[in-house]
Amino acid sequence: MPEWLVLTLAMLAACAVVVVVTLVRHRAAPDDEDTSETPDVIEYMTMWIGVVYAIVLGLAIAGVWEGRSAAEDHVQAEAVALHEISERVRVYPADVRDQIREDVNAYVGQVVHTEWRTMADDGRLTRRGDELMGRIRADVTDYQPKTDFEAQAYQPLLDQVTAADQARSARADSMGATMPGVVWFGLLAGAVITIGMVFALQIRRTLRELVLAGLFSALIAFLLFLIWDFDAPYTRGITASVSPYLNLFPHV
Repeated sequence: MPEWLVLTLAMLAACAVVVVVTLVRHRAAPDDEDTSETPDVIEYMTMWIGVVYAIVLGLAIAGVWEGRSAAEDHVQAEAVALHEISERVRVYPADVRDQIREDVNAYVGQVVHTEWRTMADDGRLTRRGDELMGRIRADVTDYQPKTDFEAQAYQPLLDQVTAADQARSARADSMGATMPGVVWFGLLAGAVITIGMVFALQIRRTLRELVLAGLFSALIAFLLFLIWDFDAPYTRGITASVSPYLNLFPHV
């Protein structure tokens, strides 16, 4: 199911629940019920519940956004390190240089065309990607420099291989969801309590109040969906992009 459809259904469902509960409560209320006054303590509690839940939502959004930004940084770091390897080997003999560049291009092609889809579908890296990264490392480390110029380029190349390998490992580590289950329990329970306090304020069946209550519940549903979508930066709708690879290796 498309992400936008899930979001739309979630927001409509939240609105429908609030409207239906309001109408049912209104029908079941006694004729002499006084809805003109609400105890001050309920208003006070409703205000603070809303404030606390807004802070929790803000922290959750900031946390998953930071995780998504870190995932993008891992992709950028890996792409830049691979590009540096491809460029710095120009000082090596033609056969060695071409072999390293061929393996780098093969690795980038594997990531862009195959591994990224595997990450989204299965939540894991590919064994082929591991093999190609190992081949790049072997190409660089096994070569023995024959001139001082090549020797000066050898250690920086090793550093870039290490940086690319570390970025790949970090990409694997940040693939799954970052929000613990207990946090999701708190977010969902808080949403139920916050929306439930609307009924504690004795909402009436006027169009204005129903619209505001529906928009309020839809906003909470949207924010929860946003947190869920950002929680897995490589596998859900708003994901980290492969554009850093494509920008530096447009030919793959």
